[in-house]
Amino acid sequence: MSPVVEEQQVWTSLPVPAFIVGADDRVTNINPAAEGFLNTSARTARGVPLWKLIAVDHPLEAAFARARAQGTPLFVNDVDVGAMQRAPLQCGLQIAPLSGGAGQMILMITPRELAGRVTQDHSVKSAAKSAIGMAEMLAHEIKNPLAGITGAAQLLSMNLGPDDLELTDLIVAESRRIVKLLGQVEQFGNLTAPERKPVNLHDVLDRARRSALLGFGSNMKIIEDYDPSLPPALGDKDQLLQVLSNLIRNASEAAGEAGGTIRLRSFYEHGFQLRRADGDGQPLPLQIEVIDDGPGLPEQIRTDVFDPFVSGRENGTGLGLALVSKIISDHGGWISVASAPGRTVFRISLPRASAADLQEN
Repeated sequence: MSPVVEEQQVWTSLPVPAFIVGADDRVTNINPAAEGFLNTSARTARGVPLWKLIAVDHPLEAAFARARAQGTPLFVNDVDVGAMQRAPLQCGLQIAPLSGGAGQMILMITPRELAGRVTQDHSVKSAAKSAIGMAEMLAHEIKNPLAGITGAAQLLSMNLGPDDLELTDLIVAESRRIVKLLGQVEQFGNLTAPERKPVNLHDVLDRARRSALLGFGSNMKIIEDYDPSLPPALGDKDQLLQVLSNLIRNASEAAGEAGGTIRLRSFYEHGFQLRRADGDGQPLPLQIEVIDDGPGLPEQIRTDVFDPFVSGRENGTGLGLALVSKIISDHGGWISVASAPGRTVFRISLPRASAADLQEN
């Protein structure tokens, strides 16, 4: 095999988006991973200024020029990188001059959500499953004595004066609140496996949007930004509706009485895969984003927001997003969040229905 062929194989096999940039900062080539990242072809990207193809939340142009002039590599961690066809992602950047390249540079982008970086750890999932099972068992055992406490308080209230009724009313109200929470724990543990069929995601988004505007999201402006060519997903329509309703509800509650704007976006992303611990990859090209302009998630819980009993709201149960994560995981999908004051993006990645799935239905 000739060195030229080997170099081409290495270039096309790189798992991260890579760009070759000329001395004038115009792109001369991109690899297949970069085509997927930009949602455009190498032919279209050639000759376009790099900074028109990507937007980096960092003053990078001057540093890029210094790296070229000094012939030294440049590493930039944890910056937001966006493109015309996609929302910003937090990424790491590696920049280096090409030897003998007359000012040519190579730029590699490593998104945190890129296929090769997304793994599922079996031991973590097993531990979570055990914790959920224990919580479900405790919920069942606690509900019975709580019913007795509530009944005793109601009996006491029949023989008490107005001044003491406040205390028994408090006991009854708090007991009922705990029973409701325990019911949510049981629902979390008893969620049935999804009945996966071809689903029009825009129908599900529209149902969630209309339901929200008639109820909890009546003070919100909900914008539709759909890719009309999006193919059907493989999923359970009712469970996906529950997921989107929960996300829209959270955005509405975060906005408060003042209201705000929620943007529902759908698009197709070539090359996005979920790599599992066994090494197999599951293509997840169908993307849904729920974007709001609220205050953002509290910084201390941003990395744990999908864990059970983690909540950013006072008196929140911390089960809504954990349930959302469980449903998406059961669909073989992926959910992630990027949050800052004024912009929070929940992104769901799902598999598309195959031709055989469509024929069966």
